[in-house]
Amino acid sequence: MMRTALAGAAAAAVLLLTTGAANAQSAPDVAWNVVAASDYVFRGYSQTNEDPALQGGVDATIGAFYVGAWGSNVDFGDDTDAEVDIYGGYRGEAGGFAFDVGAVAYLYVGAPDGADYDYVEFKGAASRAIGPVTIGAVAYWSPDFFGLDEEATYVEANIAVTPAPQWTVSGAIGHQALDINADYATWNAGVAYAFNDHVAIDVRYHDTDVSGPLSDDRAVAALKFLF
Repeated sequence: MMRTALAGAAAAAVLLLTTGAANAQSAPDVAWNVVAASDYVFRGYSQTNEDPALQGGVDATIGAFYVGAWGSNVDFGDDTDAEVDIYGGYRGEAGGFAFDVGAVAYLYVGAPDGADYDYVEFKGAASRAIGPVTIGAVAYWSPDFFGLDEEATYVEANIAVTPAPQWTVSGAIGHQALDINADYATWNAGVAYAFNDHVAIDVRYHDTDVSGPLSDDRAVAALKFLF
C-alpha cells in the first residue's frame, strides 16, 4: 500500500510544481484549519473508537489548482497513531456546474507491518447552486483500498441549504462498494453555525446500515477554526 500512497504524494508535489511554473506571477492562497471533534467519523465509521479527535490541515490554491495536507488522531485498537492525508486537484466550472477532480493519499502513522492500511483514491465531484440550495454528487475510486479490500468505489449525493448567512443545513447519503468486505450505505445530516469568518461549529448525525459499535448511529459535534 505504501507504494500507492507515495505515488499519490509525489503526484501532489508534481501538481504544485507544475502549477507554480504556469502561474509564476501568482502567489498561492494558503488556508489553515484546526478542528476539535467529539468523534472522527469517516463514511459512517468511527475512526477514533468513539473518542474525541484533534485535526488540522493546510490548503494551497493557485488559480484552479490546489494541494493540501490534513491529519487526525485515530484508534484502530493497534499501534496506529494518526491518519495523514495528502491531496491535490483541479476545480472549475462548466455548464453552470462546479466540478472538482483530484486524488487523495491516505497514510497511517504507526500502522503494524503488513496491515496494508495506506491507500489512494481518485475523486470526481460536481455541484450546482440554486439560490440558497446547493446539490452535488461525488465519486471516489481506489485500485487498492484499506486493509483486505482491493478495488473499492464510494458514491455520494449531498445537499446544503443556507437559510441565513451564518447557518448551513446539510446532508448526504452514500454507498461504499467493496470487493472483500460487504457493501454498505451511510448517511449524515447536520447544521453548522459560523460565529464569524474564523470560527464555526457543526453538529451532525451519522448512521449506516451496518450494526456494530463503530458504525451505529451517533451525533458528533465539531468546533472549527479557520485561518
